[in-house]
Amino acid sequence: MDTTATIGWAIAGTGRIARTVLDDFAHVPGARISAIASRSPARADAFADLVSQKLGTPRPDAHDSYAEMIANPAVDVVYVATPHAQHRPIALAAINAGKAVLVEKSFAATSQAATEMAEAARTHKVFAMEGMWTRFLPVVSEMIDAVNKGAIGEPTGVQGDLFALRNYDPEDRLFSPALGGGVTLDLGVYVLDFAIRLFGEPTEVIARGKRFPNGVDSDASMLLTFPKGKVATLAISLTSDGPGRMTIQGTDGWIEVEPRFHHPSRILIHRRGVIPEVHNTPALGRGYAHELIEVCECLRAGRTESQTMPLDDTLAVARTMANILDQLGVKNHDDTELPS
Repeated sequence: MDTTATIGWAIAGTGRIARTVLDDFAHVPGARISAIASRSPARADAFADLVSQKLGTPRPDAHDSYAEMIANPAVDVVYVATPHAQHRPIALAAINAGKAVLVEKSFAATSQAATEMAEAARTHKVFAMEGMWTRFLPVVSEMIDAVNKGAIGEPTGVQGDLFALRNYDPEDRLFSPALGGGVTLDLGVYVLDFAIRLFGEPTEVIARGKRFPNGVDSDASMLLTFPKGKVATLAISLTSDGPGRMTIQGTDGWIEVEPRFHHPSRILIHRRGVIPEVHNTPALGRGYAHELIEVCECLRAGRTESQTMPLDDTLAVARTMANILDQLGVKNHDDTELPS
């Protein structure tokens, strides 16, 4: 693809996350939202109008069929912003049609589906990436650079939590077994991705937690062991409030990622006897623009995976979440057909 080419985006789904990410397209050079799809024609039309109003761009095509949206010749990449269980059929349909995909985290509701999606993308040589926006935030990039340069010596462990108190509503996507609800897929993906990015896939996972009355996981505490004796102690909850903090311990200091760690405003690098080093590089917009820019740059460069968010890391997180859910007694499923 031409390095200056405009990238045509489609957005599959018009829910909360799609509306949240929408504004950040204003910060993405050469990106054009060409199509919207929802099972509801009214919602698709309303979201298409919203795109034009907020971004000041031509109104995208509105589809009430995901298949028609994928077939739209103006679409280069599909942003899959539907509930977890629907990611698999939409992403596979796009990949099979030769369209790139950015799939909201969690990548799929099960590790089997995540593997199928990744294998399809690699087989068809089509770009695919999980929408783990945290990895692309400038201050987080600075944190990773500091670790890699030995700022805290050898990193030895991670400690953190992500709590988000929500009123239990079995009709809401967040709590729905059919839609891949639950704390692990919604919040656990953040804490696990943080640790796995640093240490690789864990060799041992111990998880304990609770479930809502309908069987969906509500809380979990996790102890992860990694190669070379590195460890992570992590906690997630939808029934309690908490700071959303994260620290990386090392042999010569530690890094504090201030709440909320999955979209931090600053990090502090602590060394014994030295004033903490502060990093507070701001993000573009609400922070989602950086992952959108990554997708566009990868497509223009002809890359089929992101070096910052490779599919191998996505699959390692998916397998770890599957292990945790199994220990909590939760069984998820992925849809097999395009939503209609």
